[in-house]
Amino acid sequence: MKTPMKKSISLRLCSILAACFLSVISFSAQAEGRKNFNVCWTIYAGWVPWGYIDASGIMDKWAKKYGIQVKITQINDTVEAINQYTANKYDGCVMTNMDALIIPAVSGVDTTALILGSFSNGGDGVVIKGNKTLKDLKGMKVYLPELTVSHYLLARGLESVGLRERDVKVVNTSDADLVAAFATQNVQAVVAWNPQLMELKAAPGAKEIFSSTQIPGEIIDMMVVNSQTLKDNPALGKALTGAWYEAMSLIAAGNEKALTHMAKNAGTDLAGYKAQLKVTKLFLTPKENLAFTTSATLPATMKKVAQFSFDKGLLGEGAKNAEAIGMTFPGKVTLGNQGNIKLRFDASFVQQAVDGKL
Repeated sequence: MKTPMKKSISLRLCSILAACFLSVISFSAQAEGRKNFNVCWTIYAGWVPWGYIDASGIMDKWAKKYGIQVKITQINDTVEAINQYTANKYDGCVMTNMDALIIPAVSGVDTTALILGSFSNGGDGVVIKGNKTLKDLKGMKVYLPELTVSHYLLARGLESVGLRERDVKVVNTSDADLVAAFATQNVQAVVAWNPQLMELKAAPGAKEIFSSTQIPGEIIDMMVVNSQTLKDNPALGKALTGAWYEAMSLIAAGNEKALTHMAKNAGTDLAGYKAQLKVTKLFLTPKENLAFTTSATLPATMKKVAQFSFDKGLLGEGAKNAEAIGMTFPGKVTLGNQGNIKLRFDASFVQQAVDGKL
């Protein structure tokens, strides 16, 4: 026979468990029944189509098709945008493959790479003043947005000439401030992405000494979404994917109205944006995108990115090796800690676009 105290504890425990169960049901129902979503983007050649998707009504059209609403917001600073996504202020956000690993994934936010829209093929570069080379960076200060792909690009460049990051002094600088910083006498070397990179390269006496053309396919431009939100609301994935490929079809067709709007978003004119696109490998069709997302190269690239991130202490204080964060890929390929999957590369929505099922 139970004592009164044990009976009281037992009843209380049952009440707590019942409340938790009802809470979970309520949360799940709320998540599955969501109608309003928010995603954000920042300025880069491969991401500015999101601004046009918003302004042109393409997003509204696709959202309406699936009975939802999707608000698209521009944020000026890339890292700030990713931080806000990580803080659950946005359901989705543009970021690179490395960003997704070292910020939301490391922070415990289970994230799905929904659209791998492009990769940098010259859109990121290391620029220095004077007729110098990568080896001349030794002992210099290099200004860049720390813990971003610019950091990764610098490390890969230094590695190619037998230098290490400790051979230079990295100075954390917002991507929005790099052009102004380079115009000052004290700043001699920067790492940037477009559109800032083009402006930096055009500065008197400036020279690009390393670029993403030398590491093709390693800096990937993505739209990611919260994995649980996507699981509970596949309509969001369908609407975003459908809207994206409609915009890509306009670029492929050379639609000047769309391209001019994107150029304005990128802070340049039509000719300038076309120049940016030449150093950005956009996947203009779902089929082309699917081939890249399902290739064996993607896991190999992410393994390299994870190793770099671990070497730089970017996988968290408790990370014992480069496999601290688990990642999944199409074809049931898994890297890292399978008990800590926080980054998922999903080709299912792109596959639906290929099959004409969106």
